[in-house]
Amino acid sequence: MDELLNYQAILAKNSPKKWHRYLYSQIPVNERLIGIKGLRGVGKSTLLLQLLSEKLSQGSRALYVTVEHPYFYRSSLFDMASTWYSYGGRYLFIDEIHKYPNWSRELKLIYDGFPDLDVVFTSSSALDLYRGESDLSRRLFVAVLHGLSFREYLSINGYFSFAKIEIEDVLNRSMEITQSIFENLKHPILPLFKDYLKSGYFPMTLEFSSDQISQRLIRIINTVLESDLSQIQGFSADNLIKIKQLLGAIAESVPFEPNISKIAEKMHLGRQTVNLYLKNLEDAKILQLLYEKTKGISLLQKPGKIYFENSNFLFSFQGTPSLGTIRETFFLNQIKNAGHLVGLAKKGDFIVNENLTFEVGGKNKDNSQIKGIEKGYLALDELEIGFGQKIPLWLFGFLY
Repeated sequence: MDELLNYQAILAKNSPKKWHRYLYSQIPVNERLIGIKGLRGVGKSTLLLQLLSEKLSQGSRALYVTVEHPYFYRSSLFDMASTWYSYGGRYLFIDEIHKYPNWSRELKLIYDGFPDLDVVFTSSSALDLYRGESDLSRRLFVAVLHGLSFREYLSINGYFSFAKIEIEDVLNRSMEITQSIFENLKHPILPLFKDYLKSGYFPMTLEFSSDQISQRLIRIINTVLESDLSQIQGFSADNLIKIKQLLGAIAESVPFEPNISKIAEKMHLGRQTVNLYLKNLEDAKILQLLYEKTKGISLLQKPGKIYFENSNFLFSFQGTPSLGTIRETFFLNQIKNAGHLVGLAKKGDFIVNENLTFEVGGKNKDNSQIKGIEKGYLALDELEIGFGQKIPLWLFGFLY
């Protein structure tokens, strides 16, 4: 146990203290078992260490462990929790639970056996935390940590810390809100937005140049495929090659309108297998699948369009992606990350929460494609201040 406490002390000393991601204040205090999912590189470990530091500063007995520590070569997760509980431990923070075999069974044993011990753990976004050898659905609270919103990007880079904005205010008060933002932001917004779209979705924006970030994102995607998905889904080497081929085909022409039959024939796979691979890539936060319906989507339903999960991935794969694709990817990403339902619109580009229609484009786009729609809006790039139906695209980056 001493080696775990010493390792924790080193990490806690060097973890950021002053700036917190949006999820930090949303972690419920009355839940005994909390799982935090998210793509690699979005800051899950940092969040866990910040939660640890908070508990330690309050005088609580709290322990951070990563399942990759050599301690677990010889001891089980349950044995470690039992020892910590006997020491009077009150909180246990476990990093990267998906790398531990039988994780769900041992979490259930910990939850049931140590009623005064609160557990918070992180996992790959590809892991279905409600699946496993033991049923955790009645015990587990799941939270998702997304990449940085544009609002968080401005804050983490020291420009200004803005409060998040509800979508109703974005739609109804865009002129007032944008003017208020410019009163506090002493820097042109559009160049900052352009930088964010290329390389600002991950907290590593503080450490590396945009070119370095693009290279690192390719490595992140490969690690997700070769480690997370392979381990979680039990993929063989052949499965992995097929998934990379599928991702490569999508990367050539996103937003991709898939013909599942043709893809299946070309790759010598069944239609159901192709749909399953697409769903795996969405769960892993590499792709976003868009459907005409926003509810009741079956596992094997064909998506209408496929996007990368975020615009930074676009630049990593394509180098110079089209402006239209960048804009749509950003809008879809920020709206979905804020918890809204998004589907393909019959008129316009997207339908949000089943009653809001959006057309995404440049500042000179007119409203012809949403004409006659009661709740139709234009989300426009290269526009600083909103008015009427015309809303600056960057403002949707303040939703979370």
